Amino acid sequence: MITHRLVISGRVQGVYYRESMRIEADRLGVTGWVRNLQSGEVEAVVQGEASSVEALIDWAWQGPPAAEVTGIRVDPFAGTFTAFERLPTG
Repeated sequence: MITHRLVISGRVQGVYYRESMRIEADRLGVTGWVRNLQSGEVEAVVQGEASSVEALIDWAWQGPPAAEVTGIRVDPFAGTFTAFERLPTG
């Protein structure tokens, strides 16, 4: 089980990014959360089997069709999650 914090930059707000990530995380069995940041980026914490987390990070580089991802910062994170949620803007 691994946990990472992602900060996704580019055109990622207003393009259905958070809900699309929630759906993909559910499909992959990944837990955690996703939210918009006031900076215009999207922040997510993703937890699960290494292969599933890596698959979600790979998906995050594409996102939904209207997204234009220019970068993803990945950092280790601590915590335990039981579901994948959309949180209010942070």
